[in-house]
Amino acid sequence: MDGTVTAALQARELVKRYGEREALRGVSFEALAGELVAVTGPNGAGKTTLLSILAGILKPDGGEVVVAAGEVGWVPQQAALYRRLTVEENLLLFARLEGHGDPRASTEEMLELSGLRERRGEIVARLSGGNQQRINIAIGLLSRPRVLLLDEPSVGLDPRQRARLWKFVSGLAERGTTVIFSTHDIQEAERYGGRLLVLADGESLFDGSPAELREAVRREAPEAADRDFETAFVSFLHHRGH
Repeated sequence: MDGTVTAALQARELVKRYGEREALRGVSFEALAGELVAVTGPNGAGKTTLLSILAGILKPDGGEVVVAAGEVGWVPQQAALYRRLTVEENLLLFARLEGHGDPRASTEEMLELSGLRERRGEIVARLSGGNQQRINIAIGLLSRPRVLLLDEPSVGLDPRQRARLWKFVSGLAERGTTVIFSTHDIQEAERYGGRLLVLADGESLFDGSPAELREAVRREAPEAADRDFETAFVSFLHHRGH
C-alpha cells in the first residue's frame, strides 16, 4: 500500500449554462470518504446547480463527475414525503420502490439510524420540520450511498431541531459516508463542514478548512478581522469582486 487516499467523488471543471448565463464556471473539487463538505456562498452562487449535477439530475455543459464506487444519494430541500402516511409506511414504500430484497429489514435499519423508531407509527404531517427532514435523509440513505448530497438541509428548522439534525448527519460521516451539503449560512458551514467550498456567481473562490478560510478572510479583508465571522466573510466576498 502506498498510502494514497482515493476521493469518493471528484468534480472536474464543471460548467453549466442557462442561455447566456453561466451558473457554474469551471468548478472543481473532491471529497474523501467520511468527509463533511459544506458548499456555501450567497444566493444565486450555483450551490443547488452543483449538487444537482453531482446527483446526476442535471447534465453539465462541460466537465465531468467521477464517483469512486457505490451510489450517490440525493436529498432535495423540499421533503419528498407522503404526509398522510406514517413514518414507517413512508420508509417501507420507498424501500419497495428502491427494489430492496427485504423492505421491512431496510425500514427497521433506517428507523434505527435516524433515531425515529419510537415515532414509527406517527403520521408524517404531525411531525416537526426537523423530524420530517430526518425521514427525508433516511429515504436518501435507503440506497446505501457512499456519497450523500443534502441541499440546504436545515432551512426552516429551529435551533434545537437544527442541532439534532446535524448530530444525525455528523454521525453518518463518522460511519464513513461522504456528506456534501449546501448552505447560505456561513456560520453553519464553518461549524459543521470539515471542508468548505465557497461559490459566488458560479465561480469557486475558496476550497479548504474553516481555519484556512478564517486566515484567508484575515489576509484579504484585514479591516474586518475583528468583526464577527459572517461580517468578515461578506468583506472577503467584496474583496473578491462579489
